[in-house]
Amino acid sequence: MKKIIVGIGEGKIAIQQDILVSYALGSCIGVCLYDEARQVAGMAHIILPRHPSGEVREKYKYADIGVVTLLEEMIHAGARRRYIVAKVVGGAEMFPSVNQQWQIGKQNIQMVFDILKQERIRVIAKDVGKNYGRTVTFYAFDGRVEVHSLRNDKVI
Repeated sequence: MKKIIVGIGEGKIAIQQDILVSYALGSCIGVCLYDEARQVAGMAHIILPRHPSGEVREKYKYADIGVVTLLEEMIHAGARRRYIVAKVVGGAEMFPSVNQQWQIGKQNIQMVFDILKQERIRVIAKDVGKNYGRTVTFYAFDGRVEVHSLRNDKVI
């Protein structure tokens, strides 16, 4: 069993007994993709909804290209697209009094769900929004996602 840390703006793949962990999701989104039969799991720690124009080096940093990149990596690792499902965590509004245009958490949530819908990936669980950060632990052997926060802990 190997614990794989998914840092800010990163994406990682885990198989069988491996565990993916991403710490301190505030307005960021943890996108967890899973193929149960092949026990292939992938997680991206998305920071922003859209990439800037031009070449992008950090693809997992942006929802609009990070979700698609993670999906491609999952397939490359042996997952079958038609069996991949998603669980989505994060997107908090850490500073709710800030101007509407800067509600990055809300924008991240919307973009992630839009891309998953466009890619025909079914979302089977979510824990998004609110005003608190989360840490996510994703188990490749059974697809379980544990969400830890100061408010509560839950499994989705």
